[in-house]
Amino acid sequence: MTTTIIITICLLLLFAYLFDISASKTKIPSVILLLILGWCVKQGAVFFGISIPNLTPVLPVLGTVGLILIVLEGSLELELNKSKLTVVSKSSLLSIFQMLLIGMGLAWAFQYFGGTTFKIGLINAIPFAIISSAIAIPSARNLMAGNREFITYESSLSDIFGVIFFNFITLNDNLNAGSFGIFLLQLILMIIVSFVSTLALAYLLSKIKHHIKYTPILLLVILIYSVSKIYHLPSLIFILLFGLFIGNIDELKRFNIIAKLKPEILNLEVQKFKEITSEMTFLIRALFFLLFGFLIETSELLNTDTFVWAVIITLGIFAVRAVLLKIFRLPEKPLLYIAPRGLITILLFLSIPITQTLDIANNSLILQVIILSALVMMFGLVKHKKI
Repeated sequence: MTTTIIITICLLLLFAYLFDISASKTKIPSVILLLILGWCVKQGAVFFGISIPNLTPVLPVLGTVGLILIVLEGSLELELNKSKLTVVSKSSLLSIFQMLLIGMGLAWAFQYFGGTTFKIGLINAIPFAIISSAIAIPSARNLMAGNREFITYESSLSDIFGVIFFNFITLNDNLNAGSFGIFLLQLILMIIVSFVSTLALAYLLSKIKHHIKYTPILLLVILIYSVSKIYHLPSLIFILLFGLFIGNIDELKRFNIIAKLKPEILNLEVQKFKEITSEMTFLIRALFFLLFGFLIETSELLNTDTFVWAVIITLGIFAVRAVLLKIFRLPEKPLLYIAPRGLITILLFLSIPITQTLDIANNSLILQVIILSALVMMFGLVKHKKI
């Protein structure tokens, strides 16, 4: 049995690798193929009567680690200099306005049709309002450099702002001056923690002489994120700042404290660290979507009660995006199509307290919106593959 499990996992991950390298030619998002493959494995297990334990609790763990690695991988690739201020500001504003407009609009709809409060409607709406960097960043890999960079910034910031917004709404019973004051203090504390932790990790990366050095750094990054999350701090900010810092060490070496880290040596280590991070990101992302596909029930996928909702939400997502792209004078094609929902949507959906869930916002709706938004992205990239 052990050998069978090992063979199955290896074959599934090799298929995931084939999906990943073929995505640039087929324009089919690998997430769709991974979901289908995971679902097919489930059907095969049922057909042959293979008993598999409940793997549902594993999904949030893989998702959280995947989110950390995806944001880290994306931030490591970003350049930090004055010429990027326009890209950063526009991508930040676009991600924030999209989240607020889609979240507030859908929250009102959930309140009206679900017979609930606006706050509970908003908690259930936020997961649908966030772009999934887990799907967007790999899908933008073959675009022109400017578009690829914008998507990386936008989707990473969308994840960060979305998680912060979701936690703020979920953890505060009353939204008043006191709750905003506490949030501001948490934000300041997280920035301080990020600054100290980043310098310490960069120092370790440049000083460790042992042949195993990148795995401990990754483990420390995940540990700092997890401990910060226990205290309800916006811990994704640390991941973004750490990646930006070590990925742009050349731009910062004029500062005395950075010069002491020996940027010339650190640059070589960072390059190897990027490679390790990319490999780990691929593995965790593939396992997450394979497992999510495996846990899909066919009845959820074909649920006609939620399909109309899914179509309306998907149309709303891209309608809002089209309007905002015009307002910010950004190229509509191909940016319009790259607004998938995915890993972060699932993670936040699973994090909604049981007392604040809605019958309307269920597994079927989440799954259908994820697939529809990925299909829009796929057909949009196929149509405009020369951009």
